[in-house]
Amino acid sequence: MRKTTVFFSVLCLFPISVMADSLVFPRKDPFMGTYQQQISFGLGQGFDTGILLPPPIHPVPFYVATIQYSQPTTFFRVPARRSLNISQTIGLYSQRGWDWQDYTIPMFYITEDIALFRYNKLYSGLGAGVGLQAQQNDRIGSKLLFQFKLTLGYNFNDKWATEFFIQHFSNANTADENNSYAFYGLAFTYNY
Repeated sequence: MRKTTVFFSVLCLFPISVMADSLVFPRKDPFMGTYQQQISFGLGQGFDTGILLPPPIHPVPFYVATIQYSQPTTFFRVPARRSLNISQTIGLYSQRGWDWQDYTIPMFYITEDIALFRYNKLYSGLGAGVGLQAQQNDRIGSKLLFQFKLTLGYNFNDKWATEFFIQHFSNANTADENNSYAFYGLAFTYNY
């Protein structure tokens, strides 16, 4: 019993100490370092699923390209970034019962990502946002979109980083149709 208590105490205190060092008292912002602006370009592969985790197993001919402009901020003293995003979904052909060409739609949304952890050059973030797609369709039955995002990033240096992302768009059941979009992708960021 005593060994188990010690094990769980160490297990619980180690992440808290790492998080306290990297989040509450950061030496520099995990997303942008000491810079005040960031631009990123990302590409993602679509999956026919309504959830993000566990990872989906059915890729579909549906892609997203995103340009994101960000500035640093905090969320309850946790490093964060606030972003304007312009995305273009690209559907190629029909598969798995959906005509993916019909979902080639531009989207505009604002997001806020908060840092979950930072360790050396690695960092992670969790984000949410709200926005609009240019037209509603039979997959997401409204123009209103809500976005959720998980990010795992790596800083090459102070200016350049790459981020693996998992992204989910839906209308949060504000319309009858809500089959969502899910993307896994890679983004490259530049700080200035």
